[in-house]
Amino acid sequence: MSLQDSLDRVVARHEELQALVASHPEPGTKDYTDKLKEMSDLEPLVQAIQRLNDARRELADTRAMLDDPEADPELREIAEAEIPTLRERVESLEHEVKLKLLPRDADDERNAILEVRAGTGGDEAALFAADLLRMYQRYAAHRGWQFEIISMQESEQGGTKEATARVSGQGVFARLKFESGVHRVQRVPATESGGRIHTSAATVAVLPEVQDVDVHLEDKDLRIDTFRAQGAGGQHVNTTDSAVRITHLPTGVVVSCQENKSQHKNRAQAMQVLRARLHDIERQKQHAEREEARRNQVGSGDRSERIRTYNFPQSRVTDHRINMTTHNLTGVLDGAGLDELVDALISENQAAKLAELQ
Repeated sequence: MSLQDSLDRVVARHEELQALVASHPEPGTKDYTDKLKEMSDLEPLVQAIQRLNDARRELADTRAMLDDPEADPELREIAEAEIPTLRERVESLEHEVKLKLLPRDADDERNAILEVRAGTGGDEAALFAADLLRMYQRYAAHRGWQFEIISMQESEQGGTKEATARVSGQGVFARLKFESGVHRVQRVPATESGGRIHTSAATVAVLPEVQDVDVHLEDKDLRIDTFRAQGAGGQHVNTTDSAVRITHLPTGVVVSCQENKSQHKNRAQAMQVLRARLHDIERQKQHAEREEARRNQVGSGDRSERIRTYNFPQSRVTDHRINMTTHNLTGVLDGAGLDELVDALISENQAAKLAELQ
């Protein structure tokens, strides 16, 4: 199917929905609201198509004037000067329309559950995991998102063994989903007297937050244990069994939360993370074929895949999925500089999808 055929079908469907909504016998029903939502979702694309069609007509009219031997010479000169600008406008609008035609990730507008874990490298890996957690916290502040720690296990040196956070706001998952994977750091640890560079790693997982209606959990499939919350070094944070550990028996997924003094709140947050992990398992199954087709373009998002290296001696950050390097290590770790990498990943992802449309 050609691009124009696709555009014609979109416009025809939008017109059909307008007629159906206008003549619907029962406004307020689910069928009515579903059609209204579909029509609303198509509206930005239809408007872009209209702008493209207008630009194409203007370009065609201008070319016709240029080709008309009886046209006023002065008007033909004006037309000749306008054609390059009009051609660029048509190309730009065609690109915009193609992007809007791309299938959207249904989870893009969701909030996210962010998990950071120290990997290989011992204490230095835990310190790096803490750096990553701070980076995402600052990035959330930069984007105007909310960042809430759900659970945290610290090392005795002040690092982070593992942490889970909830990030909420507009388009959170759409931007953070590319962060899933193994992050590697190369730097001289503070305890290294010989000045040797050490390499360690931390893993990041970004899961779309889901609600009760997205993942239904049966009580018989859950084992819920309570225990006393602990901090770094094993000291008790409180003396009541407020911490909660939930095991999903069919899959073996285990989630714990101990950040709150309230057992009820810890349980609610643990259930939130459990739903996100189970949804992610199903999501990975459903998207396996599509992700495999794009593996060489932007990476699979698999958590065993090394996606980025942070080199402190050279103040360099390299994203291996798109072979992009920036020498703004401080800016990236401060949060705002992460946008440059995320924008590049999104662009590469869109380019791969556009190639599939050709």
